[in-house]
Amino acid sequence: MNDATQNPLEATDSESARAYAAERKKNIETFVRTHPDYYIAQFDKIGASARFTATFNAMAGLFGPIWFGARGLWSWALPFLIIEALAFVQISRGLFGDLAADARDRIASIEGTLELRQQQLAAAIETGSDKIDVYQRTVDSLEAAIGGIRAEADILAGQGVSIALTGLAILIAVKAVQATVANWALEARFSDWLSDRTIRSGLPVPQIVFSAIFMVLIVLAATLHYALPGRFALLTDFPTNPEYRLNSIAWVESFFAYAVANGDALFDLITYGIRMILDALELVFVSTPWIVIASLIILLTWLTAGIRMAIWSGAFLSYMGLLGFWEKAMTTLALLGTAACLSILIGIPLGMFCARRPRFYSFIQPIMDFMQTMPAFVFMIPVIAFFGTGKPAAVVTTMIFGGTPVVRLTVLGLRGVPESVREAAVSFGASKWYLLTRVDLPLASPSIRAGINQTIMLSLAMVVVASLIGAKGLGEDVLEALQYANVGQGILAGFAILFCAMILDRIVQGQRK
Repeated sequence: MNDATQNPLEATDSESARAYAAERKKNIETFVRTHPDYYIAQFDKIGASARFTATFNAMAGLFGPIWFGARGLWSWALPFLIIEALAFVQISRGLFGDLAADARDRIASIEGTLELRQQQLAAAIETGSDKIDVYQRTVDSLEAAIGGIRAEADILAGQGVSIALTGLAILIAVKAVQATVANWALEARFSDWLSDRTIRSGLPVPQIVFSAIFMVLIVLAATLHYALPGRFALLTDFPTNPEYRLNSIAWVESFFAYAVANGDALFDLITYGIRMILDALELVFVSTPWIVIASLIILLTWLTAGIRMAIWSGAFLSYMGLLGFWEKAMTTLALLGTAACLSILIGIPLGMFCARRPRFYSFIQPIMDFMQTMPAFVFMIPVIAFFGTGKPAAVVTTMIFGGTPVVRLTVLGLRGVPESVREAAVSFGASKWYLLTRVDLPLASPSIRAGINQTIMLSLAMVVVASLIGAKGLGEDVLEALQYANVGQGILAGFAILFCAMILDRIVQGQRK
């Protein structure tokens, strides 16, 4: 009775296994295109274990990176290409390279100096100068140096065979590794292909040709450059013309000259707006009695970050006051506050606008990448051309460097709001304004606060750089310490900047919800 009931189940399982095996075999044939029986056996062996299973693929070992590139395994092909290029360079240097060329160049350079010193020695002997001993010691030292370098050159010239053998050993080792991991890497790609048929499969002829030409050219160029240094100018110097650079400089200068000449009204208006905010903040921070400002900062820290951080905030403020940094610290906070406020007032609305408009955000992303990655000393040049030197120019420079995080993190936070929550709010009759102010912004607020924090921190990082173009404050003390090697002043002013950053960070982030 039991056998009668089990036989149909066993038959069904057997048929399912055969159907799965047939389908898998067909998929492997479609994927590899060449030598399907070999790859079916290897893939079955690899798939039978969750651990790495070593196999041997002679074609992968023979052709190396070309095989991996033709199969689309570029994450494997490029590291193997670098190692093989290193091996071929070592082999060619050992067999054909002039290993002592650098030593001979050093000898030629020293011989020129030696000849001059010998002439000076001969003249001193002839005139009976009291510098004969000095010149003699110099000549002896140079001759000893030449002798040492010649000995070194002889040793290097005799190392050719060992260098070539080292390169050969590296090449054999990497070929063995390639042959061992090839099937395992291809089986992993096959598993990805099963779930995503857009992944390239097989061995397309264009891919084989491209992979072969690319790999051979890279290895050949590296080998010729290191084995025959200076023989091929194309491999050493980029083909260019000095006129390209000169024409580009002239074009850029003419562009900025035109912008400065025709944009005075706009730049004056921006400078006036920045100056108004900056003067107001300096009036609050610098002109207000210190006890008022300190009390307000400590109270604000207590309300946002707790009593413990308020105590630390008081200690940091005491440090600034006792060491005479109070006025400069408040000037720094005014400058930083102006740049941060403007960055936040522009960045959050811009981020809100970009969050629902992917095309516009993709348009301004390269601009923000440029603002963050371009060295500060570079974009200070056009800022000075447009706004001159002084605090407004420092504010603009700080905004360029520190204004992008608040935009990026506002977009990230708003895009991270679950669509189900937004749809639920809309279904209950929420207007666009209600949806923005009561749903999107509250849920995105952690990310937005992180963006504000990053903007403030990056703005503080510009304190010293901004002092180069006339900004006062703590950055001026650090700059003077750098100029006159005043270690104590620089360290103490640096700690004051650090404490300003920590106070602002705790106020913005807080600990209470």
